[in-house]
Amino acid sequence: MALIEVKNLVKNYGSVTAVKGISFSIEKGEIFGLIGPNGAGKTTTLQVLATLLQITEGTVTMFGINANKHPGQIRKRISYLPEDAGAYKNLTGRQYLEFIARFFQTKTSQQMIEKGVEIADLGDRIDDKVDTYSKGMKRRLLVGRALMNDPKLAILDEPTSGLDVRNAQEIRSIIKSSAKQGTIVLLSSHNMLEVEYLCNRIALIADGQIIEEGKPTTLKDKYRAENIEDVFMKVVS
Repeated sequence: MALIEVKNLVKNYGSVTAVKGISFSIEKGEIFGLIGPNGAGKTTTLQVLATLLQITEGTVTMFGINANKHPGQIRKRISYLPEDAGAYKNLTGRQYLEFIARFFQTKTSQQMIEKGVEIADLGDRIDDKVDTYSKGMKRRLLVGRALMNDPKLAILDEPTSGLDVRNAQEIRSIIKSSAKQGTIVLLSSHNMLEVEYLCNRIALIADGQIIEEGKPTTLKDKYRAENIEDVFMKVVS
């Protein structure tokens, strides 16, 4: 059963139409990839589902709730990690997670913080200031922040951007583990190997429109391609 339903979504910025009537659905525990070139409409779509942008036309229904009419109800159930997300540099990693946990106002906030610490896996460095972290350490902290509240939907934009191979593999493992526990993951990435490894299904988007959708294996067979990058090149070019 689909818990995320996007139907005929249109988003205009003045006279520019960034998203042109796209539709897709995502089921519980699925990792769904939204893939496309720069300027294709990926980030706009992610921001609409994160309730940061009002839609122009169409509907977005999440967990049976109209996201455009009741964004506050949606925000309690999701998390969003932008590609360019940052953390407060003068706080320690632990203090940053504690600060974020206050927004959820739950009796289990301490458990939430401990889970964020566990996901970030920074060891003793969790009590050092964020300003002293490498890019990889910051990204791990931010992924911990995005998943520590057990969101029903995690929207992740380039989650392993700029990470070395080891850190990227560990983040992918965390994402897979979250999905197995029931979290829906909506993922955008330029790393086609990452997409193929993580995603149950993908949608290829270009010029604001979804031009192909399906399981990575199905799409590779359809286009007689060895990998998703080849599919991407054949479909988008």
